[in-house]
Amino acid sequence: MSFVRVVGLAVLALGIAAPAMGQGIPKAQSPEEVGFSSVRLKRLSDRLNEGVKSGEIPGAVVLIARNGRIVMFDAFGYRDREAKAPMKTDAIFRIASMTKPITSVAAMTLVEEGKMSLADPVAKYIPAFGETKVSVTKANPDGTVAMRLEPQARPMTILDLMRHTSGLTYGALGTNVVKQSYLDMKVATPDQTNAEMAAKLAKLALLYQPGTHWEYSMSTDVLGRVIEVVSGLPLDKFIEERIAKPLKLGDTGFDVPAEKKDRGARPQKEGPKNELPPIPDVTMRTTWKSGGAGLVSTAADYARFLQMFANGGELDGVRVISRKTIDLMTANNLPPDIEMGEGMWRMGPLEPSARVGQGYGLGFAVRIDQGRNPLPGSPYDYQWAGVWGTYFWHDPREHMYVVFMMQAPSVAREYQTLLRDLVYQALVN
Repeated sequence: MSFVRVVGLAVLALGIAAPAMGQGIPKAQSPEEVGFSSVRLKRLSDRLNEGVKSGEIPGAVVLIARNGRIVMFDAFGYRDREAKAPMKTDAIFRIASMTKPITSVAAMTLVEEGKMSLADPVAKYIPAFGETKVSVTKANPDGTVAMRLEPQARPMTILDLMRHTSGLTYGALGTNVVKQSYLDMKVATPDQTNAEMAAKLAKLALLYQPGTHWEYSMSTDVLGRVIEVVSGLPLDKFIEERIAKPLKLGDTGFDVPAEKKDRGARPQKEGPKNELPPIPDVTMRTTWKSGGAGLVSTAADYARFLQMFANGGELDGVRVISRKTIDLMTANNLPPDIEMGEGMWRMGPLEPSARVGQGYGLGFAVRIDQGRNPLPGSPYDYQWAGVWGTYFWHDPREHMYVVFMMQAPSVAREYQTLLRDLVYQALVN
């Protein structure tokens, strides 16, 4: 299936100001105008079309911008393969963990107002975490493993939440007593409030002492609860008021109205059992507003969010955060002696470890070295992905960001790598 190319509608679709005003994300006259090769970009289009034709993916949307101009904004394949509905560039996706950067920016607006600090203990806002113990395991001489609980050596902080050094974890990532307790306690059930979620987690043991290990976790979900406590607003309302409305992200939220249902991207059957992945419909409302994984969005909306970063914290004359806050968020915030949690190597190129030349900022992985990573890029580019197949990165050195939207979890990692390779090979000047 051929892709849908947006030619004259890029500015309209993004809802942005005219190029003459020096704001927004205008369409480039041609890829060559901003250093891309049209011939080489076609390799990316051809490969995505092959993926649709072979049944690897149902469809996807790609948006590439450089020097403040859109280089490519294309839709491929099907929004809903079963219904034979073609993918369009305004399709709405469940972005899963690409929620984390947005929640992190929301938290930093409160830091900028002096209402909280990254150095604050989490227990200042959620007192129950002051009593949370740490699980410590020890091998016995007979080969069995004993577990005991110890106090926190130092309190878990807001910074720990933002960089995933809190000692929290995800129940689904690996198997041990602590992770199993997350599943038993149903800490990720959709029929709970953020307050109830945080109360459950505070009763469970931490997997590591705060500040000692990088462990991908429900930290950003707890951060969402902190935002609620500090601001006095539900997380969804706070993100709407502080992020979505100022940046004109009209399709970004924890759900969308029923009239937008026909824009929701749907997965296809995949995996050994040929089943539909359990991706919630974009209109599905849940009590739990997950700050770590709950948002829906479009490629155009997420591009506006990244353009705000590229502009130093403002877009269309509206400032969301300061330039220095962005400097802090996009720096490597991990201590030099940090250890990786057991099994974190499975994150591959996203892992924030020296062995892949990456650290972690406040909401995303940050590249710290040119080499040691299988993906092309530049030092201090930053990236993150969603489990259902969405992905972004921003390369400030090249003045470029890329948004990739897809709902195909079984091949998500493969297509992240593919996208990096084929975008950078097309960047010739």
